[in-house]
Amino acid sequence: MIHRIAEHLVRQRLEDYPAVAILGPRQSGKTTLAKAIGGKYFDLEDPSDRVGLDLQWATLTPGADLVILDEAQALPEVFPRLRSAIDKDRHHNGRFLLLGSVSPALMRQVSESLAGRLALVELTPLVLEELSPDRMDDLWLYGGYPLGGILEFRRYPVWQGDYLSLLAQRDLPAWGLPAAPQVTARLIQMLAAVDGQVWNASQIGQSLALSYQTVNSYVDYLVGSFLIRRLDPFHGNARKRLAKRPKVYWRDSGLMHAVMQVRDMGHLLGLPWVGASWECFVIEQILAHLGAWGVAYRASYLRTSDGYEIDLVLEVGGRTWAVETKLTASPSIGDIARARKAAALIGADLCAVVSRTSEPVEGEGTLSTNLPAFLKTLAGRVG
Repeated sequence: MIHRIAEHLVRQRLEDYPAVAILGPRQSGKTTLAKAIGGKYFDLEDPSDRVGLDLQWATLTPGADLVILDEAQALPEVFPRLRSAIDKDRHHNGRFLLLGSVSPALMRQVSESLAGRLALVELTPLVLEELSPDRMDDLWLYGGYPLGGILEFRRYPVWQGDYLSLLAQRDLPAWGLPAAPQVTARLIQMLAAVDGQVWNASQIGQSLALSYQTVNSYVDYLVGSFLIRRLDPFHGNARKRLAKRPKVYWRDSGLMHAVMQVRDMGHLLGLPWVGASWECFVIEQILAHLGAWGVAYRASYLRTSDGYEIDLVLEVGGRTWAVETKLTASPSIGDIARARKAAALIGADLCAVVSRTSEPVEGEGTLSTNLPAFLKTLAGRVG
């Protein structure tokens, strides 16, 4: 079984809080992780487990065993009972482990019933540290969902198509998205085509015959379901006019590749937008690792009116990292010099060019490296 690096963070939070919620997309491994930690498990989408929980509640809640409640959003009435049980013994930590996808109903119940009583941990699909450096291209192509091809390549891209179809037809409507499944499917296709680009809701809205406000509200649900990430523009003092709209990224490259009908790695490398796919993959790997390590960060991107760009501005531990991605095995001196100049505009402490080089080089305030080496460097400096 693959060891999830977020397990340490979950165990740590259980020592400090009465309850912990593991949030993440469906099929990312939340149930497997919870069962590895151990405890009394209840699937709240299963009627028999609901009955079992109700009948055992009086003996479970004061007991020593961790109580695991999977798909907690499916049973809203459990949240007041959790609050009551926690408040009867506020010094008893590590009692409840909730699993769920971020839906408006779940987050409303958490904020109303369990504020101050519960810690949140996000579990992403598999990340590079949980595999091995030589699986990087597989992870980029297939994505990190355990059942989506990274562990058995024959499942790609059929698994991804089924996953997105169920998301559009069942999960998103259940979580409150008012769009018809056909509209959601078209929006998903359009988002795949603009992966890594500055967001233009009006342009997407025209194609869907929707207002930009409606499109933005729909995308909010896709962000909440861990499908899409918005990366805000940098707002610090760069003494230049800066981009003001966010970029949008697919959080799992395999899902996006399936929508775009990418067949294999050779096909991907020949596509005109492969550089954007690499950029999105690198950024998501960096941010997913930071989250799994429990490191607080602020992420943005920089784009100036005269053409200077930084793919990822990372503010973490009081330091600012400027991360530029290049899909090349040999970044040029010009690539590095331009990245350094852009980093200087924001006073970055470190400028990193993440490419596919096999020979990482570090100079004063500058790092030219590959993704596995960069993640090791990052772990060493923020751990």
